Amino acid sequence: MLYDAPQHPPVLTLNAFKTGSDYMEPSKREFILNFAVDDLAAFLARLKTKGVAILALDDSDPSGKFAWIVDTDGMKIELCQPAAVSQSDKAYLL
Repeated sequence: MLYDAPQHPPVLTLNAFKTGSDYMEPSKREFILNFAVDDLAAFLARLKTKGVAILALDDSDPSGKFAWIVDTDGMKIELCQPAAVSQSDKAYLL
């Protein structure tokens, strides 16, 4: 799967979690949605103006910055601003 994000690698990620994992909480669903965004801070600011509560933030991961929210149906959503990819990494990924 390719997408037009010049500073980011083309990716599709699927992760499986152990039964009973608390990663999906507070959602009662068996999965979460994950969206890549170009500017996490700006995206979160827009969500806050709409009254969306931010569950957690993590900017300590070397692969990028992350935030988690819950939509009005109770679905947990992970937002990710991927770290920029270096030229040498791009050659490896393509």
